[in-house]
Amino acid sequence: MSELQTDVAVAMRRVQEQVETVIIGKHETVEMALVTLLVGGHLLIEDIPGVGKTTLAKTLAQSLGCAFKRIQFTPDLLPADITGTSIYNQKTQEFSFMPGPIFAQVVLADEINRATPKTQAALLECMEELQVSEGGITHPLPRPFFVIATQNNIEHAGTYQLPEAQMDRFTMRVRLGYPSLEQEVGILNSQVQSHPLVNVKPVLDAPTLVDLQDQVRHVVVAPLLQKYITEVVAATRKSDQVEIGASPRGSLALMHAAQAHAAMAGRKYANPDDVKRLAPFVLAHRLILSAEARAHGMEDVTIIQKILTQVPVPTV
Repeated sequence: MSELQTDVAVAMRRVQEQVETVIIGKHETVEMALVTLLVGGHLLIEDIPGVGKTTLAKTLAQSLGCAFKRIQFTPDLLPADITGTSIYNQKTQEFSFMPGPIFAQVVLADEINRATPKTQAALLECMEELQVSEGGITHPLPRPFFVIATQNNIEHAGTYQLPEAQMDRFTMRVRLGYPSLEQEVGILNSQVQSHPLVNVKPVLDAPTLVDLQDQVRHVVVAPLLQKYITEVVAATRKSDQVEIGASPRGSLALMHAAQAHAAMAGRKYANPDDVKRLAPFVLAHRLILSAEARAHGMEDVTIIQKILTQVPVPTV
């Protein structure tokens, strides 16, 4: 095992252990969140109320030792409330830019689907270009820059569906689900006296995290594996159950996620198992299902899993 992969694996293990003192029994979900973090991507947490979406986001942010801001999305939230605005200074007789809460290293966009499409769109440039343009001037966002968005996928009153362009900006979508009986007992026991979040301490800092993100890009992705990734993504575009499949951005996200997953496992190369493990989290939310598939209640994750059984796996 090389020193590069050892550093990444050890650092992420420390973060995962810290997060799992609060988020009990959701090892895979936390792991996928850390993969997203390592590739410099953004995470969408989608599930029913009360299962710990916001708690997971806050615990991740607190464990990373990065500047953190929370934006509570509401129907009356304006784009300038996120990105900032220029204010006229009467003393200098000039406009000065006042940064909004998006200027942080970890941003929690809580209940993102409660804001209007116009406000949701304000995040597009931020998430993709890592910058804010206002008044003809471009303001770069800090590194690392990690957006964690939450949304309730069953409540539709007072919500606005995320546009396809917005969904495509999220590297991964994860769901928490109900805990098991034993896990729920553990949750109750951990909060008898106080919330375990108050005991979460940073185990990384921003410069270290940026260095780890840069290191991950040195993980080898063999040509055969690149071809396998593109074949999996291409299959989403050919499926009869899918109206619009994943874009090349999905292929890139899957490749980079495989690099991060390999590094977390202590490997200096990605393999097909990384791709198969990550594909449902990286690709499913990018699909627009056909009317027939929606009528039959099919899920996007199920379609991705079916595609993985049909595309030949290369020997790398």
